[in-house]
Amino acid sequence: MGKLTTHVLDTMNGCAAAGMAVTLVRVGNAQASPVQALQLNADGRADGPLLEGDGLQVGRYRLVFAVAAYFRSRGVPLPEPAFLDEVAVEFGVADAAQHYHVPLLVSPWAYSTYRGS
Repeated sequence: MGKLTTHVLDTMNGCAAAGMAVTLVRVGNAQASPVQALQLNADGRADGPLLEGDGLQVGRYRLVFAVAAYFRSRGVPLPEPAFLDEVAVEFGVADAAQHYHVPLLVSPWAYSTYRGS
């Protein structure tokens, strides 16, 4: 049974991005539909899969990470506007029976992602 998960690591402070707001969006042909909004737990993860089973379907998705708000909440002085405000990672699910893990490594000035396990 497939599932979608995420995890965020704060590379500036060397810790999990606890409390970061994340929005999951399903991207269709002409529109995007919000699926879920959440805050990451103390481990920088959602408390459970974002989607699983029949909820995970073949198609395009977008995870939107509230990076500037997170760093400001940690007392990091950022310019206005911040270099990175929200980081949107758009990805495809080709096989809904697989596990799609989308981690984000982020600082106020850079980020990277990959398909994890």
